[in-house]
Amino acid sequence: MLTAIRSLLFQLGLGIATPVFALLVLAAWPLPANARELIARTWCRAILVWLRVTCGVRCRVTGREHLPHEPAVILSHHESAWETIAFRAIFGVPMSWVIKRSLFRIPFYGWALRALGEIGIDRAAGRQALRQIETEGVQRLRAGRWVVVFPEGTRMAPGELGRFGQGGTRLACAAAAPVVPVALDSGRCWPREGWRRYPGVIHVAVGPAIDTAGRSSAEVTRAAQAWIAAHLPGAESTPAPEAPAR
Repeated sequence: MLTAIRSLLFQLGLGIATPVFALLVLAAWPLPANARELIARTWCRAILVWLRVTCGVRCRVTGREHLPHEPAVILSHHESAWETIAFRAIFGVPMSWVIKRSLFRIPFYGWALRALGEIGIDRAAGRQALRQIETEGVQRLRAGRWVVVFPEGTRMAPGELGRFGQGGTRLACAAAAPVVPVALDSGRCWPREGWRRYPGVIHVAVGPAIDTAGRSSAEVTRAAQAWIAAHLPGAESTPAPEAPAR
């Protein structure tokens, strides 16, 4: 019962803060991108504080020293919506996300995502979506923004690793940008389904940057997937499926 009450309280705060954040971002649309990024990062930090206060969810990050100085492609395991909020606060760099295009249609919030420069794709578009990630992603990286990609394409159960797509590594290879693998276990505290949030510590492990020079996207994908599989908290003992070569 207490978990339900605390979760409802968190959802109430999230529901109030999000439209305010969206309106602020939209109001800042004529301003430089850094202004909108600052608003987004402030909202992310505020939501994480509220999550800790109401639901007792904290996070522990290791490997932040591995982050390169130049913009990179973050290739992250995906278990919940938590990381879509936390990464801007954790990494503290300008970011663009590869997201479902349908999110842009959400009033205010979706418009704010567009204003933030997120890359909206149609997952059913196949090769066209891959080309879009590469084209728009290169533009973002050259503008000094990091690009976040969830290679599994969907949220996974805690400790379970899915097949990796190569959209993110194709982008990194095309832009000659490093790839930063990230492993986490957010699904234990913030399940992919339901509205209850459970107290605990979310672990985030940031891996050494993977150089893409002279390597194919398939090679980089396998390297990132192997690192994430080896450092995934609570991972099953079965090996993760290899990404197919393309």
